[in-house]
Amino acid sequence: MSAPAQEIFDCRVAFADELITLAREDERIVAVCNDSVGSSNLVDFAKEFPDRLINVGIAEQDMVGVAAGLALSGYVPFVCAAAPFLTGRALEQIKADVAYSQSPVVLCGMSPGMAYGELGPTHHSIEDLSWLRAIAGLGIVVPADPNETRSAVRWAAAAGTPVFLRVSRFKVPPVTGDTAFTFGAATTLHDGSDVTVVATGTMVSRALQAAEQAAEQGVSLRVLNMSTIAPLDEETIRTAMRETRAIVTAEEATTTGGLGAAVASLVVTSHQPVPMRMLGIDREFAPTGSTAFLLEHFGLTAADIRAAAVELAHV
Repeated sequence: MSAPAQEIFDCRVAFADELITLAREDERIVAVCNDSVGSSNLVDFAKEFPDRLINVGIAEQDMVGVAAGLALSGYVPFVCAAAPFLTGRALEQIKADVAYSQSPVVLCGMSPGMAYGELGPTHHSIEDLSWLRAIAGLGIVVPADPNETRSAVRWAAAAGTPVFLRVSRFKVPPVTGDTAFTFGAATTLHDGSDVTVVATGTMVSRALQAAEQAAEQGVSLRVLNMSTIAPLDEETIRTAMRETRAIVTAEEATTTGGLGAAVASLVVTSHQPVPMRMLGIDREFAPTGSTAFLLEHFGLTAADIRAAAVELAHV
């Protein structure tokens, strides 16, 4: 008899529920959006707090500028918009008005990666980690499941620092239990001694599946949930380099400047580098198709992660 299918969840729902809970506790919390009340799951927030939802229309640069002004006026703004348009259209404002000015704005990139599927390359947000990681003073958080999303939202509301929160639309199973999110710290979700898989966001659950598959082939995988991309938990990666023979990174993003590039920079500059593979999207536009198809197309399945890790284990 086959095992029952694991229940999966849209992290945007957990995000919206936690934001409402926080807004009930703290009247400083406001939401700023770009005519994306529905896609950002802000419908219930708007009903309960109509005076605390600022909809600027399809004007992403104004949206981030308004949020920066609100932050400097004592509010706690959560900027909610589709990730490709928030990060692509308002990059200058994110750099100058938020990061450089250290305005405590929570930038919430909704439906990142290839979650928009059939809407194609204009709506895929696969470059966001690369260009945001290049900006100083901006935290980058990619929760792995609903529990971590809720915990990260609560942390961000109290952090008083600029942060980008990547909120998944593609449904994922719960993997973090009741563990609270800790900014800047990776968590070991599966211990192993042969190869370390460093995964983020939607790839974490697939990395855990890969660990189960690899065990059947006699390969022991350590799975790290790297939910903070910037600042990177360098010590945990160094420990993995000492205790396992190789590293595989997995992200629903381009490998040119995101998680894989961050880990690779650390690995190649260490005194004892280890073999490494980066799984993600090469420097290309992702085609049109369902999210599941695109993840398979780019080799981002559990089987792909397992294959890369097993190959490195035998190098």
